[in-house]
Amino acid sequence: MYITLETDYAVRIVSELCKTGSKLDAKTISTNTLVPLRFAVKILRKLVSLDIVRSYQGVQGGYQINKAPKEISLKTIVEAIEGTYCFSRCLAPDGECNRGASGKCCNQKAFAEITEQVNKLLESYNFEYLSQQQAAIDKGSAANEKSK
Repeated sequence: MYITLETDYAVRIVSELCKTGSKLDAKTISTNTLVPLRFAVKILRKLVSLDIVRSYQGVQGGYQINKAPKEISLKTIVEAIEGTYCFSRCLAPDGECNRGASGKCCNQKAFAEITEQVNKLLESYNFEYLSQQQAAIDKGSAANEKSK
């Protein structure tokens, strides 16, 4: 089970915008994140509509993160792209249990607990923390290159 490629791209885009903190044009975002330009633009539109990213029009236009990185969790991005995370369709707000008229099955409690744990973990990772982790990784990589 994987997150969608679109969600993966959205996480990369938000990470890049949080890291730079400044306005970037779509082409630069695409290049820096290795996200194809047409997908980057599509994702940026979604992020703008949800107020996660701010867009600027005109010659000096571009995109900039619209919230503090600490306020944006992985859950925020997953839900922005995919909707509410549920381990099973039977837990989705518009879902139905296909196990009979009761609408309940023996697995529903387990699925609900798994959903709750995954959502808690997604909420616990914010982009400030992720940026700090990336900086530490980058610093370690640079130190390893110097020692060669």
